[in-house]
Amino acid sequence: MGKIKNIGILPQILIAFVTAIIFGVIFGPSISVVQPLGDLFLRLIEFIIVPLILSTLVVGVASIGDMKTLSRIGGKTFVYYIITTAFAVSIGLAAAILFKPGEGVDTSIAVSGKTPEPNETGGVINVLLNIIPTNPVAALSNGDILQIIFFALFLGVGIAMVGEKAEPVYRFFDGFAEIMYKITWVVMKLVPIGVFGLLAPIIGSNGLSILLPLLELIVVVAVSCIVHAGVTYSISVRILGKMNPLKFFKGILPASLVAFSTQSSSGTLPVTIKSSEDNLGIKKKVSSFVLPLGATINMDGTSLYISVATVFAAQAYGVDLSFSQILMVVLIATLGSIGTAGVPGAGLIMLTWTLSTVGLPLEAIALIAGVDRFMDMFRTSTNVTGDAAAALFVNTTEDKADSKADRNLDSAQSFTG
Repeated sequence: MGKIKNIGILPQILIAFVTAIIFGVIFGPSISVVQPLGDLFLRLIEFIIVPLILSTLVVGVASIGDMKTLSRIGGKTFVYYIITTAFAVSIGLAAAILFKPGEGVDTSIAVSGKTPEPNETGGVINVLLNIIPTNPVAALSNGDILQIIFFALFLGVGIAMVGEKAEPVYRFFDGFAEIMYKITWVVMKLVPIGVFGLLAPIIGSNGLSILLPLLELIVVVAVSCIVHAGVTYSISVRILGKMNPLKFFKGILPASLVAFSTQSSSGTLPVTIKSSEDNLGIKKKVSSFVLPLGATINMDGTSLYISVATVFAAQAYGVDLSFSQILMVVLIATLGSIGTAGVPGAGLIMLTWTLSTVGLPLEAIALIAGVDRFMDMFRTSTNVTGDAAAALFVNTTEDKADSKADRNLDSAQSFTG
């Protein structure tokens, strides 16, 4: 998205962010009158997200060209996501076991509301099978991001395999992607308004009465996310991405703040792509492949939250988790994030699956649901930051691969010359 002009979005987001908190505290529930502004922004994001993912992924995969390069980039991306997710889960488990946020919690404070049923979640096999669309058009219509990604990946691969005869199709999607970049540029002008409209009502409607009883849980999740980003991503960015971590976090900050406000990795994708390309220097062929993929399958913050929330539930209900149950939590939180939608509240569905698998009371969902939105802010920001860190890693390694290929070509030409 390098052709989108820099609109100085960070200062505007920061002002909207602080203003939303102040207005929420001052006006309380009455600030909900600005909610339509947030709803408008979310609808505009939903409006662009499907065509943006489809067009950018198709172009990204097709432009890579050969299957060897595609396999290399895809393999590095997937391995990176799995490893960092495992680190996130470990940090979450360690923090929950160390600080015991669930001990002494009065389970009667559970907030009433819809509790996801166990049958709303699928097993790993069902998640994997559901990635494959039986009707790609229906997947596009329903906004099924995993199925859209699958369709776009194979469409891009098909274009690359066919070659010259598929050039008109490639040009169509390339032009389509450029159109979506321009539309995204227009929508991004409304980000500060959307941040204010989304955040202010949350602050105004949820006072200290709902936060205080579960404040320790929120703090443990928030601090764990910050530690994961500050340690895991900093090491990754410095060693694998060859970039100063401060420069990285400053560059991705606009996307992190939007993620904090929208609680949607998928919804933040346009800002993530823009920030990564404009501020971090990530090539379009990498960002258009790694970032849409990461918005759906890379959920470090969500997996961390699942591990903390599961231990919290066990502590609140006086259940001692066995070693095998803890291993099961690690497995589910690491692999299950692949099937977790990048939308607000999706973590509760994944948490239901985890609790039911390890035999913990599902009533814990109602206990956590009242403050889930606050934890969702931190975990979504972590998800988006992790996507950018992965893209930087892949971009750096691809630069090395391209440089090596150029040197080999020069050597071959010198030898034949």
